[in-house]
Amino acid sequence: MGFLNKLFGGGSSEIELKAPVAGQAVPVSEVSDPTFGEEILGKGIAIRPTGNQVCAPCDGTVDMMFETGHAVSMTGVNGAEILIHVGLETVSLGGKHFTVHAANGDSVKAGQLLIEFDREAIAAEGFDTITPMVICNSDNFKEVKTYTGAAVAVGDKVIGLVK
Repeated sequence: MGFLNKLFGGGSSEIELKAPVAGQAVPVSEVSDPTFGEEILGKGIAIRPTGNQVCAPCDGTVDMMFETGHAVSMTGVNGAEILIHVGLETVSLGGKHFTVHAANGDSVKAGQLLIEFDREAIAAEGFDTITPMVICNSDNFKEVKTYTGAAVAVGDKVIGLVK
C-alpha cells in the first residue's frame, strides 16, 4: 500500500517535532529579532520558557553545540535541520548561566537533555528569554505546520512537517 499511497498522493504523514523547552508556544513572528521573526533562517515557532532545560525535539544528531550553550543545531533523522536558540543576544553572556549536556556529533533521542539554563538569571541581566526553534531547511518540506497559542511541556508537539 505504501507504493499506492505515494503514487496517488495519499499518506502524507506529518513529521512531529516536539517542544524543546516548557513554556508558552507562540508564533515565531513574535520574536523581536528579525533573523527569527521574519523567518530569515527558516519557519518555526518560539517558546516563552517557564522551564530551564532544552531537550531534543526529535531523534537526530547534534551538528553544532555552541560553546556558550546558548544555541544548538541538529539534524533530525527525519531530515529536518533544526536550530534552537535560547533567548536573544544571549551569546554575549559567554556561557554564563548555561550548562551544555551534548557535544557535536552526538546521536540524541527525542526528549534527551541538551542544555540547562538559568532562565531567571538570564532575564535578570536584561535578556529576553524567548526561545525560537526554526527549521533551517524549511524549503525541503511542502508544509511547516505550527502549533502555538498554548502552554507546552517538553515533548508536546509544536511543529508538523509534511514532505
